[in-house]
Amino acid sequence: MAENPAAMNGSVAAYSTDSKKEDLPELVEKALHENVHPVPEGLTPVRGYDFSGDGVDYHALLQSYRTCGFQATNFGLAVEQINQMLKARGEPVSESESKPKLKKGDRPLTNCTIFLGYTSNMISCGVRETLHYLVKNNMVDVVVTTAGGIEEDFMKCLAPSFLGDFTLSGRTLKVQGMNRTGNLLVPNYNYAKFEDWIIPIMDQMLLEQKTQGTIWSPSKMIARLGKEIDDPDSVYYWAYKNNIPVLCPAITDGALGDMMYMQSYQNPGLIMDIGQDIRLMNDQSVRAVHSGMIILGGGLIKHHICNANLMRNGADYSVFVNTAQEFDGSDAGARPDEAVSWGKISLTAKPVKVYGDASLIFPLLVAETFAREYKVPPVFCEGNKP
Repeated sequence: MAENPAAMNGSVAAYSTDSKKEDLPELVEKALHENVHPVPEGLTPVRGYDFSGDGVDYHALLQSYRTCGFQATNFGLAVEQINQMLKARGEPVSESESKPKLKKGDRPLTNCTIFLGYTSNMISCGVRETLHYLVKNNMVDVVVTTAGGIEEDFMKCLAPSFLGDFTLSGRTLKVQGMNRTGNLLVPNYNYAKFEDWIIPIMDQMLLEQKTQGTIWSPSKMIARLGKEIDDPDSVYYWAYKNNIPVLCPAITDGALGDMMYMQSYQNPGLIMDIGQDIRLMNDQSVRAVHSGMIILGGGLIKHHICNANLMRNGADYSVFVNTAQEFDGSDAGARPDEAVSWGKISLTAKPVKVYGDASLIFPLLVAETFAREYKVPPVFCEGNKP
């Protein structure tokens, strides 16, 4: 069947480029062009790392995060915030007359007291070695963690934990005597070794309570365990050696609590006074000249540090690293601005939250801050040895 020329001509006319030009509708014109203005001065251009050079400069790569955008920029801001803490800490101490006086045995005061908080999984994983570096080298002033964050450090001195997989069967692992923490495995054997090690120490602590009147607190117990482990691989060995207080307000929530429970049957009477530790914790904040918070994770450790800083009307520097969101009203997910409303972070501070897995982020943060910028700070001793 022959094609209809008229129909073809009509089709050509319908799609001709010679159609009459029309003005944009006024609504579209306004939507697209009304708010086009010159770019304000002082804005930072977005730019990432250029891999086309000769080899990879990892310091430059991490520095480039500051202008990359998204959480990479928050990482860069966190680096700046921690370096500001370290700069303040390196300045001479100007002790205010309004601060509580140091008592015999108190840790010498620096110009910026750095509070380091982390959940137990940071000790479970390889971030333990990063934390160990900070505590061994006396780079932080106060540590706050959970019961698991205490016991697993000592357990790793007695026996290793292992890499596993997130998908391993819980039923199979239970039969095998293996406990899964994410993609890590902790054998029951490790807990047995821990029990054999700690119960005699706790019995001795009870004896000292009865015969010497010693009043134990969680921080005193942790210091004692750090002394008894006598192992340079331990975070809390170095906390003991460097007189860094380690606070654990939920010390019974883990294997340490299990040991206390068993001892309460076999050799009852050990008393743990948490009142001493809230005084110790809050005094670290109140007597601080300046205060910085580095908090990995959320929940108890985050609130305990923030609440102590409320006592001084807010920390001067703050870095949070966690994956929690704020929509459920949890303290873990709360952005730093919420802490400002409570007086836990200073009105003049520039706090940073990095949303992400601290096992990825924190070693890189330390690489760009403590490991590069740290200098031994001058201290205020008031008769105490540095």
